[in-house]
Amino acid sequence: MRRLSPLVFIAMIATPVAALGQTPAPPPAPRAITLEQAVTLAQRNALAVVQAHGNVRTSAAATRAAYGAFLPNVSLSVVATRLKTSGALTRVENGQVVTLPSTPWSSNAGLSANVALFTGGQRFFDLRQARALETAADVNELAQQFAAALTAKQQFYNVLAARESQLAATAQLDQAQLQRKTAIARVNARVATRSDSLRAEIQYRTAQLVIVTARNDLETANAALTRVVGSDEPLTAAADVEERPGLTLEDDALRPLALDGPAVRQAKAQLSAAKAAQRSAWTDYIPSLTASYSRNGSGSGNDPQFVNRDFSYSGQLRFTASLPLFDQFQREERVTQAKVAQTNAEASLRDARLSAIEDLTTQLGAFHAAQERVVSQIATVDAAEEDLRVQQQRYAVGASVLLDVLTSETQLNQARSDLIRARYDQRIAKAQIEALVGREL
Repeated sequence: MRRLSPLVFIAMIATPVAALGQTPAPPPAPRAITLEQAVTLAQRNALAVVQAHGNVRTSAAATRAAYGAFLPNVSLSVVATRLKTSGALTRVENGQVVTLPSTPWSSNAGLSANVALFTGGQRFFDLRQARALETAADVNELAQQFAAALTAKQQFYNVLAARESQLAATAQLDQAQLQRKTAIARVNARVATRSDSLRAEIQYRTAQLVIVTARNDLETANAALTRVVGSDEPLTAAADVEERPGLTLEDDALRPLALDGPAVRQAKAQLSAAKAAQRSAWTDYIPSLTASYSRNGSGSGNDPQFVNRDFSYSGQLRFTASLPLFDQFQREERVTQAKVAQTNAEASLRDARLSAIEDLTTQLGAFHAAQERVVSQIATVDAAEEDLRVQQQRYAVGASVLLDVLTSETQLNQARSDLIRARYDQRIAKAQIEALVGREL
């Protein structure tokens, strides 16, 4: 082996060491999106919305099939068979001599059609049921879209709340740092005890921990928002929402909207489908009449031929009437099942209406309570900030003790936290009402 020069050897060792010392690239900063963008992305990418849209397509296909039941079934068949004669015009099959045709190809073509003339109204009831189920699928898709919008708004507001908590934590840290400096200065001036500096140090370390917690909460909220909207790049919420959201309609006007919300409309459609299914089950006791026609042609030749004037043709027209006299109580079972399904659908509709009123009452109460809490907490924060300022000045001149200052700081931090929570509750309550009535407010 050739010897390496010392400079080359040092360069080979230094290269991986330098590579290990490189700082990894920081993750990309999340892109800010508006509330409307978050809702649009969630309504397009949410799994429940995609599944609901698939149900709409399936229901539409079932409705087309129900319309197609009124049309005849038509089928076309063609058959070509080649006989291997091996030069002989006869062969023995099962001890008998069979004369083979001189032409090797045997062809057959047929066309048939059949249609149900009367089914006791079953096709009409099946069509009504299919259309009702399609309506229910459409309403369910709308409900899933508002549910996805509600989830997106919740995560969007979680990001805003986490960001507000981070700002509050920063203000808390600034206050604790200022108080720490003041306490140390008073201890050095021998006008305060060492206990004051230790308490101020604890307060400062606690504020630092709150900063770390708030940062982690914000990163978690950003990740949750990114997942909800189905984005491949990290996202965050843009501060584009109003501080004090309100409702565009009065409470009395929301009640009829709730009674016609997506959940209630879906229950109505399910009841219509159950009624149609119950009527369809009774048609098994009514005779059915069908008509069918078929025409076939066959012949032989040297080549496969499916249309030839030398073919022999035959046609058949048939009418069939049928009525099952006894089917081992299958009809009775279907009728009973249909009646039970209709009863369940009626109960579901009644429960959906009552649930809509209950949820509306609950969310309106939560909205108005949070609205008042926001106003109250804003005044509380202002008062707590003024109280802390006064206590800090009094402590600086020796007119109060550090415990008074720390108590004022705790009250201010709690007031800020309560204000953030009140704003979040008000926004969520409004989003809940919008999902309940099925429209933006």
